[in-house]
Amino acid sequence: MKRNALLLFFAFLAEAGWLTPLAKAQDHYQVGAYGDYFRLSQTSTNMAGLGGRMGYKMFSHVMLEGEMSYDFEQAFAEGFTSTTGGTVTFQNSNLKVLHGLAGPKFIGGHGRFRPFLTIKGGFVNFQLSSVPASVNTFVSSVNNLRANNVTGALYPAVGAEGHLGPIGLRVEGGDEVYFVGKVTHHNVRLAFGPFLRF
Repeated sequence: MKRNALLLFFAFLAEAGWLTPLAKAQDHYQVGAYGDYFRLSQTSTNMAGLGGRMGYKMFSHVMLEGEMSYDFEQAFAEGFTSTTGGTVTFQNSNLKVLHGLAGPKFIGGHGRFRPFLTIKGGFVNFQLSSVPASVNTFVSSVNNLRANNVTGALYPAVGAEGHLGPIGLRVEGGDEVYFVGKVTHHNVRLAFGPFLRF
């Protein structure tokens, strides 16, 4: 009986329009995690890692976001050919990449499925280290950013996000451009993961 009374009370509030401000207030902030794919064009290396992002809605269709991702070392195959047979061995590249980006996201639509455009600026940090990839390695990479070689980056991207209530999924793809001197390097970057709106 108490449950039915509570449901009727919320139905009355929704019909009267009193819950609308609460529903709109749910979309001011976003936090999320994502899997990251990064194709390093200089060496044709496929990197993969994890990242996290936070966003704040500044206007009805504009959100300011910041994100950071850490791409783990990748293995590559080495082999040789001979008349008696060959052996293929796998070696670790010891290459790790730390990305830090921030900028606006321009959102289209009002429904549960929304396309968006984003352009972010920040840094890319390439590291050669034989230390295994772990949470401690990530933390020390962030702490040592000022001592390492950090390269400026620009990331224009397109994507789409969909949500059911406060939980959603997001996919995006773009060109993460980093600059070394006067040389510009274009790299494919894809990201996919869940987010939480509140």
